[in-house]
Amino acid sequence: MLDLTKPFYPLFFSALKNHPEAAHNQLMKTLSWLNNSHKNSLANWLKSQLQQSFGFHDIRLSQKLWNLDFPNPFGLAAGFDKDALAAGIWHSFGFGFAELGAVTLEPQPGNPRPRLFRLPADKAVLNRMGANNDGAAIIAKRLQQTWTHQPRTIPIGINLCKSKVTPLEAAATDYLESFRYLKDVADYFVVNVSSPNTPGLRNLQAEEQLKPIFDALQAENQGEMPLFVKIAPDLEFEAIASILALTKTYNLSGVIATNTTIRRDLLQTEILPTTGNPITEEAGGISGAPLKQRSTEVIKFIYQQTQGKLPIIGVGGIFTAEDAWEKITAGATLFQVYTGWLYEGPWMLPTILKGLLDKLDQHGLTHISQAVGLNSL
Repeated sequence: MLDLTKPFYPLFFSALKNHPEAAHNQLMKTLSWLNNSHKNSLANWLKSQLQQSFGFHDIRLSQKLWNLDFPNPFGLAAGFDKDALAAGIWHSFGFGFAELGAVTLEPQPGNPRPRLFRLPADKAVLNRMGANNDGAAIIAKRLQQTWTHQPRTIPIGINLCKSKVTPLEAAATDYLESFRYLKDVADYFVVNVSSPNTPGLRNLQAEEQLKPIFDALQAENQGEMPLFVKIAPDLEFEAIASILALTKTYNLSGVIATNTTIRRDLLQTEILPTTGNPITEEAGGISGAPLKQRSTEVIKFIYQQTQGKLPIIGVGGIFTAEDAWEKITAGATLFQVYTGWLYEGPWMLPTILKGLLDKLDQHGLTHISQAVGLNSL
């Protein structure tokens, strides 16, 4: 029944293109209601309809990684569900895992509006949200309540970011305190030092800045939770290699490649209609199609530098099964989507998963793990 709405999605998307944050907030309000309406017959029926429309299961796409069961490699990227409002229903859309946040220790409102823009000519999004979220303590309590009513059926990750009010020299303590609040309500954690929307944050990607953060987190973690680092696409390969050395030193579980880019030279959009300013004068990170090639290059570099021994979660510019296959064969074990899901709608998920099975058949492979790094050997 829900599939009948598919022809109208482009019209809906177009109508709200100038109000993307308002549209997103309304969507999250609806999903939050579904997430929390445990005894509501209408909500339960809608969730079952979501699963029937978007759920897709095939053993050839399932993997067990870090002692976690991933029913498929398609994940929801951080930034969509910042406050864990819909944590309990992402599996209903067919996702194999979901990453929440970015979460900061201190609640923060984020940057002034407007701060989220769609760039349809580029199949991209410009965001300078500024890690707006309710803070680690509130989000931890919210997740505890969610899991009490509905134990999670897919791995749930949390993207940790430094609070804006915290000076860089105190970043390690900030990440550590957030982790302490949240470590019992999620399955893996991501150290986000690559968002361009928190002043100075990308400076933490330097080796001397990362060490105290990993020291603090791993001392607390004691190897119990999978811990990842998320890197920017704008780093030079030499800087990425330094981070890879640290992942080995601190026994990190993997790398998420990549965050948004601050480059503007790949865009067709010259003037941002919402503000009338040249796109080169607008702050924020770009996600979506313009990021695709660079994120794949970074994934391939990481895979080759680590001989495929460090798992990679690939993200950036995935819209089709071909795009997802490109990330996997470059070296990504799993992949995440945000912008593509906005442009294509939830139907993209089963379409891509079925497309990946076709790719396996075309290459004579029997499981998705056999495709990882195929083009990076």
